[in-house]
This record gives sequence, C-alpha cells and structure tokens, in this order.
Amino acid sequence: MPFRSRFVASPLAALALLAGSGLPASASADPPSPNTHLRPWVKLCLTLKRMPGHRHIRCKYPPANPSPRAERRAHALRTPSISEISITTSPATPVGITSGPDDNLWFTENYANKVAKVTTGGLFTEYSLPNAVSEPAHITTGPDGALWFTEAIGNRIGRITTSGSITEYELPTENAYPWGITVGPDDALWFTEIDANKIGRITTSGSITEFSLPTSGAYPCLITTGPDGKLWFTQALAQGVAKMTTSGTVTEYAAPSNDAMPIGIVTGPDGNLWYTDGAGRVGKVTTSGSFTEYSVGDPDSFPWGITLGPDDNLWFAEQVGSNIASVTTSGTVSEYPTPTSIAGPFQLAVGSDDNLWATLDYVDKLAVITP
Repeated sequence: MPFRSRFVASPLAALALLAGSGLPASASADPPSPNTHLRPWVKLCLTLKRMPGHRHIRCKYPPANPSPRAERRAHALRTPSISEISITTSPATPVGITSGPDDNLWFTENYANKVAKVTTGGLFTEYSLPNAVSEPAHITTGPDGALWFTEAIGNRIGRITTSGSITEYELPTENAYPWGITVGPDDALWFTEIDANKIGRITTSGSITEFSLPTSGAYPCLITTGPDGKLWFTQALAQGVAKMTTSGTVTEYAAPSNDAMPIGIVTGPDGNLWYTDGAGRVGKVTTSGSFTEYSVGDPDSFPWGITLGPDDNLWFAEQVGSNIASVTTSGTVSEYPTPTSIAGPFQLAVGSDDNLWATLDYVDKLAVITP
C-alpha cells in the first residue's frame, strides 16, 4: 500500500481552509500525500475552525495528549462501564460499525482497507478489500443478510457475506465519495455521495440509481430511514437535514443555529429524528421539520455518530472531545470520557450483548460501553 496520511488528505484543500481561518499551516495534521482526499471528519473540523465561535477546536489529528492529572479526573467522571479492545491491524482507522446478523459487530478499517468483524468476546477476523486504497467508510446490515458498505475513494458500494465473500459495485458517477449507508423502507440500500452531492440507491442485486440534491455543495453525510417511511440525511455544509421519498422527491429543513453542521442521524424512540451537530450540539427534528437543539459541555467537542441505545436514550460520539455521550428524549445530556484520552470516538452500534460498541478513530481500538 502506498504511503498516505491516515488523517489528512488533499493538502491544497486543507491549506485553503486554514488560510481562510487566519491560522498557521501548523494547525493541520502531518503532511499528507498528494492525490488523496480530505477525509470528511477533517474537512468539517477545519470548516468549523473558520467560524468565530470555534476557532479553538483541535483539528490536529491526533491532538496532543493531556496531562496525567487530566486523565485521572476523566476516569473519575466515567459512570458507565467503558472498556477498550485493540484492533488486530494498526494503523486501521476504524470508522463505521454495525451489528451483524451473525451476532458479531462489523466495522470498517478506513486506512487499512479492510472490513472486519469482532465477537462480543473480542475475537477479530479481518477481510482485505480486493482493490487497494478503497477507504471503506460506513456499513450496515442488508435485508439479504449480508453487510453492505461504502468505499469512499474506491467509488464503489461493497457487499460482504458473514463468511467473508466480497462483491463490489461501481458507481455511475465518478469521484462521488460514497459515505453513509442505510436500509431503506423499500429494502434497498440508500447511501450518500458527499462529493457528487447526490443520494444513491442500490438494490440487493446491484442495480444503482442516483438522485441529485437541490442545494449545491450540501455535503450529504449520514442517512437513516425515518418513522415516516422517508430517507432522512444530514447536509453538513447546508446547515440542515433533508428527507427524500423513495421516488426521489427532496424536502430540506434548515437548522436554527447559524453555525449548525448536522452530521450523524438516527430515528429516536419518540418518533423524531435525532442528529449530531459538529458545532457542539445534539438536536431533534420532527417529521414536519420542527427543530429542538441541545448544547453539549464543550462547543468544540465535535459530535459525530449517533445511535439509539438499549436504554432508549440516544448515544453519540464526541470525536474531538473524546467522550461517549447520551441524551434523553427530554434533552438531558450526559458525557463520559473514554479510557484512552483523545481516542477519537466516531460511530456507535448496539451489539447482540446489549452493550454499545464504538469505533475509536485515532487509536485503532473499539470501545465497549455498558450503559
């Protein structure tokens, strides 16, 4: 595998963002290799850094380690049980995670170019993708009992059986950068195309349809099926969320805050859509488009993935804040630091053991959270 930075790509884009913020180039991560892509969590963090209220967000990946005293204080605040398991491969850069039909947790290794599974007892099995530098991103269990995932740089949708057999499907649009993926109400897989500004649909037999979004440069990030039978997705750079019918009709809703950056999204137990906001909030939106926002402890904690927990709370990851957090449907937010300081928690899923499992993007680990 040719060398490439696991944290930052596309140096011209990174430098342009930094120049716009008035920050020195040293605020970015290690020098990236040429001809690679700025990963979404880096691009969105650097975009936030340009905003007056987020100039102190740490976009150096990974940030400097805190003091031992800070680590002891963080450990004392950790109320749920949180443990960590090291992934077999390093560097791996785990990103997406989901519960598989075989009672294992399945996750992607974005930098290592692998899809992997782990038993609830901690036994790993890894599968290398057929094409190099595909950068697998998010993953979900399909209606056919296989795992479906996006290949961001490979520009493909992948399918892997529980025994490890991989099939890949090329996207019609070049350089689309597929990212989020979910099962739709029609039993097809629906996914976001960040760079193409489209939503895609693929049947379990591999037939692909793409739908363009009405707002240019919206940066569609993550996607889920709503309680109304629509596809709901975040538009991180359009400062809102949107819903789409299975025939492709899009309705967009702008979040109330002028610095909003919706990223993760999931259906809550209250019939609302819950989303993370990279600008330091978690929010909910009704199916008719009415918003409520809740601030987290640190506006620069950079909330990312979100899922419904076994306790009927919404659980989410604060990537830069290195917290696993929960919010009740009435809006009470609780935050818990990961055992490894500045671990970069990214995405979460509920396992067959009724624990929450999270990818730790910076440190090549998985976290196991018992609420």
